Amino acid sequence: MKGLLLLIGSFLLVSCAALPLVRPPTGSLGKTFTCPSPFFTEKTRLIHAIEVRAAGKTQTVMIGVTITDPVTRSISCALMSAEGMVIFEAAAGPDGLKISRALPPFDSGDFARNMMDDIDLIFLAPQEALAQQGVLAAGERVCRRHKKQGGWIDVSEGRDGRIQIRRYSEGGSLKRSVTLTGRPFNPYSTIELHASELVSYTLMMTLIESEAVQDEPQLME
Repeated sequence: MKGLLLLIGSFLLVSCAALPLVRPPTGSLGKTFTCPSPFFTEKTRLIHAIEVRAAGKTQTVMIGVTITDPVTRSISCALMSAEGMVIFEAAAGPDGLKISRALPPFDSGDFARNMMDDIDLIFLAPQEALAQQGVLAAGERVCRRHKKQGGWIDVSEGRDGRIQIRRYSEGGSLKRSVTLTGRPFNPYSTIELHASELVSYTLMMTLIESEAVQDEPQLME
């Protein structure tokens, strides 16, 4: 049994070896350390122009409309083609995922779930307790959390104010990298998401409109 425990412990140490090293904060930073948090604190409706890139080329351009509610941790999302046709619409929250419309190729596989997970990663603050906080090799202030279903989330802020959100697998492989470069006015005015999958892709999102909402507006009103 002791040998088995040592083997498991060794495996866990190796599985985390790929994660970037987080150094403890020192000096004045250690006394005033706060976690970077670009995330919304109220229900917000956003409209972005989205450019999808893969294999070094622009594949398509869409309009994305998103409503995020950090209180209920609910998300509503719609995608429109450049011609204005709604090609995808879905909502996710505590009650699960509901797809209202999904035209090909957006009806394939786990597209809806992956998309909602990406929106959650970008706009909603992670709920898990802190696993580490400190400084990365390039000096970015970072907070790291371990996801309940496995994997890690780093939220970091560089000295230039640029914020990055990274999601790693349990073994430390980078799965998603989100860069927010819209500070100081709105960190979500420019979003760049890199996804590492069998077919990797990049989303370039440019804000068209953003507003706080108090009621339950239709996404495509």
